[in-house]
Amino acid sequence: MTTTEDRELLPTATAAQTRAAVWRLAGPHRFAALGGFAVLVVATGIGLLTAPVLGHIIDLVTRASPAAAITEPVTWLVAIAVGHGVATALGVSLVARLGEGMLATLRERFVDRALRLPLDQVERAGSGDLTSRVTSDVAVITNAVRDALPALARSVLTIGLTLVGMAVLDWRFLLVALVAVPIQAHTLRWYVRRAVPLYASQRVAVGAQQQQLLGTVGGAPTVRAFRLADRHLSMVGAASRAAVDLAVAGVRLVTGFYGRLNLAEWAGLSAVLVTGFLLVRGGEVSIGTAGAAALYFHSLFTPINIALGLVDDAQAAGAGLARLVGVVDAAAVPAPPLASGSPAPDVRVSDVGYAYRSGHPVLRGVDLDIAAKETVALVGASGAGKTTLAKLIAGIHEPDSGSITVDGDDRNVALLTQEVHVFTGTLADDLRLARPEAGGEDLVAALDLVGALAWVRALPEGLDTVVGESGHRLTAAQAQQLALARLVLADPPVVVLDEATAEAGSAGARALEASAAAAIEGRTALVVAHRLTQAAAADRVVLLEEGRVAETGTHDELVRAGGRYAALWEAWSGHRER
Repeated sequence: MTTTEDRELLPTATAAQTRAAVWRLAGPHRFAALGGFAVLVVATGIGLLTAPVLGHIIDLVTRASPAAAITEPVTWLVAIAVGHGVATALGVSLVARLGEGMLATLRERFVDRALRLPLDQVERAGSGDLTSRVTSDVAVITNAVRDALPALARSVLTIGLTLVGMAVLDWRFLLVALVAVPIQAHTLRWYVRRAVPLYASQRVAVGAQQQQLLGTVGGAPTVRAFRLADRHLSMVGAASRAAVDLAVAGVRLVTGFYGRLNLAEWAGLSAVLVTGFLLVRGGEVSIGTAGAAALYFHSLFTPINIALGLVDDAQAAGAGLARLVGVVDAAAVPAPPLASGSPAPDVRVSDVGYAYRSGHPVLRGVDLDIAAKETVALVGASGAGKTTLAKLIAGIHEPDSGSITVDGDDRNVALLTQEVHVFTGTLADDLRLARPEAGGEDLVAALDLVGALAWVRALPEGLDTVVGESGHRLTAAQAQQLALARLVLADPPVVVLDEATAEAGSAGARALEASAAAAIEGRTALVVAHRLTQAAAADRVVLLEEGRVAETGTHDELVRAGGRYAALWEAWSGHRER
């Protein structure tokens, strides 16, 4: 994996892996590919008839033929133009359809694999790395598939068949035309050696830029609260400048690339014209034939420039494709299915230690047993390790030391955080994500249990109301109740709530806490308490300090003990009384 600063980026495929992935993607579309390229061959062959017909017209003129003599070749030119246009349109359509089909399959596999990646791996890479792959990288590849692939196919066929046409006119025309090849080959090699690392760096820089933007915008309240705006603006500016500098370097590289191609064109056309002059003077070919050869070579300018110029798009698309294939080929960790309706198990945390960065432990020797159907509230100051422990129990991270077992087995735990998502679609479909076979009565029962049924019935179309970004917008508390209803439908035996009621605000806190309590009733539960009222209602309270269990007991026991938790409760309850 590639590492940038403290982030361990998601994997990027090697060239061999990328080629193998493209071959696999093309497998189901091979017959369509053959058909599309066959049509393009026909279209190109038709188009190449233009030069000899024009050469014939030149010969007619030089022989002072009557004006009526050119009627037939002009008719042929019109027929060639129509046939070439129709066949080209059909061939390009077939090739573009091939590319779109392959791209659609790649996108589906990417999303499928991205959803199955270990969450700790995604967190280490940062959200910017993943979003840049699924947005900017996909956009670059899409443009290449829609525009570059058909253009490249036409260009390569035109080049090949045009060279054959020149050889048919006279083999010496083909021989001198090859004068341009060494210059073009050197130009291409010069470009590729510089473009491959440049575009790979550019894709990484774009990911780092998006990561910084997402972090700054997502943490805007904290940034403002701690007056870190100038620092974050500076960091965003630095990331943006790095991306822009690489983009400018790419423009300079492309400019040099095309300048060298122009030199190759001049050398090749000069050689063909001189050869034509000598052959016509020697009486070996007609003026029309020499003119056709010059037209053939001149017609090569556009396809050669397109083909070589598409190397630029190919390098950018190749870099993006390698990043997508790297995720597609990454080893997925299949999530164990939740044992819906199974008995609530015990959870045992034994001597667990964990560090996000080596030498900076977040948890140290944590021991914690949660009995079946017990609700344990986890409290402590910010940075004490509460969320980290919750993620370890949920199976998002693996402990660096010690072990976590759920009734002697591995993980069978559902995690619900304060960051929930309302999926676009009907409310019923959103709920059925947790249990696809759930009937209407099941949905109503889950909503009623978490106290959401009243506002759902008040929606314009009830359960059939479209919610999400393009539908009815839910409040933060409603979205959290929807997530809790999904939790009820999934019916997991063990639940971890990581500040799952924090988004409700003070006004909706009580109602949402009641919803959460109802959702976890009868389950083994760990609640990272955002408010100490949640701790007071729990069966047991665990206080973390600097990554260690400092106190444990019931709420009343800890208050009577007069320790750290008692001080927190006094400050909390006193604040509430005022």
